[in-house]
Amino acid sequence: MDKKPTSAIKNVLSIGGSDPSGGAGIQADLKTFAANGVYGMAIITALTAQNTRGVKAIHCPDPGFVEAQIDCLFEDIQPAAVKIGMLANGAIISRVAARLKHYQARNIVVDPVMLASSGQALLDPVALETLIHELLPIARLYTPNLDEGACLLGSKPASSKEEMLSVAMHLQTLGGCPVLLKGGHLSAEESPDLLLDGGGDTHWFTCRRINTNNLHGTGCTLSAAIAANLAQSNEGLHSTVAQAKNYLTTVLSNADKLNVGSGPGPLHHLVGLWN
Repeated sequence: MDKKPTSAIKNVLSIGGSDPSGGAGIQADLKTFAANGVYGMAIITALTAQNTRGVKAIHCPDPGFVEAQIDCLFEDIQPAAVKIGMLANGAIISRVAARLKHYQARNIVVDPVMLASSGQALLDPVALETLIHELLPIARLYTPNLDEGACLLGSKPASSKEEMLSVAMHLQTLGGCPVLLKGGHLSAEESPDLLLDGGGDTHWFTCRRINTNNLHGTGCTLSAAIAANLAQSNEGLHSTVAQAKNYLTTVLSNADKLNVGSGPGPLHHLVGLWN
């Protein structure tokens, strides 16, 4: 039998929770992958009952079933990048980290999802140590926001760019891998993100805030776009993050074209394909 031709389209995997409203979680990731030119795949770690107004309930599959999903996929397909979102508890984190390490997964981007925008806890607090010691050491990058960074360090959220730099330095040491600290929660006209790339270089990504209430899934979208870019490029983190930030700005700027729900709505992930 003839071998299949090598495809130029990269395969990228999302491991995370399901958002039935389509704005966050794996649904946002798959749309982001498609918009950024990669073939998206997904492994479900949690089912949520949620809409634009908040999370009503969470159901987690048995960790063994999560492991079975990973084994089944990697036995057949080797993703060029892996984006990790909601993992919910320590048992699932351990299984995911162990199997990804076993398969030598590449370009792992960890979005340490801990809280929904509505305030609902999405990660068991006792699982933080497992996240830090088992998952972050195998990551290419992790992307906490200010509240998540504070949870990881057991401190108060940064309230200025100066404090962000201090927090990011501690987070890089804590995780042993590069960190992108997202400053969208700062109360300022500009929204700064800070990348410490692991080589001692510091990069700020700053843009003016976009006046929209449709912010649901912003963190999921950014980390998924970074993973898609890493899968397709041999360039460094600075370039791939910059490309992802440009995509995020575009889909945020067009979010008000959608009419989804009565709460904070989703981003317009596919605006480039629909226009």
